[in-house]
Amino acid sequence: MTIDWTVTAVYNTIMSVSVGVALLLIINFLKKLRAKKVNHLDGWAIAFGILGFILTATGLHMTLTWPLSKIGFPFDDIIFGEPTLAFGLMLLGVAILMWRKDNQFHRDAGIDTSDSKRISEAFLDQVNGLIKPLAWFGAAMGLACIAIAIAGVRFQLFAAPPEEPISGLLADYPIVEAIFISALYAIIGIGAICFPFALKEKPSKGVLKTIGGCMRIGGFVFLVFGVMNYFTHIGLIVNTMD
Repeated sequence: MTIDWTVTAVYNTIMSVSVGVALLLIINFLKKLRAKKVNHLDGWAIAFGILGFILTATGLHMTLTWPLSKIGFPFDDIIFGEPTLAFGLMLLGVAILMWRKDNQFHRDAGIDTSDSKRISEAFLDQVNGLIKPLAWFGAAMGLACIAIAIAGVRFQLFAAPPEEPISGLLADYPIVEAIFISALYAIIGIGAICFPFALKEKPSKGVLKTIGGCMRIGGFVFLVFGVMNYFTHIGLIVNTMD
């Protein structure tokens, strides 16, 4: 197979790494928040803002231009582009809320931004009202991830071409990678669907454990998979250049 790489772009490497880091950061932030160990909300806002910008920019471009259709994988533009765009925008929204609250605590409430206990308590008191409306959109996209997972198995998607190192070893067994990626989407989808219920005043431990487990697994796998793809995608380009 020969591909003219000058007419398309494949950047789900940075997308995958950013998604993985963002999921792990969300769980880390919520854990610290409930332990009242969050300080300097502006630092968290910058982290979520940078990741949100990367995912919004790449997801928007992939959603509107369908670059992967030029190399024979048009369905991947929907699978990767649209959830990434939605996640990126939600991260940007959370980053803006955190930045505004950090300024409010420092300016109006006179709270020392290094005082983790007071910052955590003040933000925790308001987090339900601030984030819950956005969490319902996240839950809807969680359902979309479940739909993608079902489609992945039903149509045996996600199989890498044989020219791609490592992943291409399973090119003759498309159901293997279809199950792997579909399961990953399903896990993240379950965590996203549960998220609004974690924002109750007294959420159940089962819901919190489910979200924590889903996002940790999903975040770690996406991170490792994205890092690996920096090698495999470079190899794919080299092996399919004209």
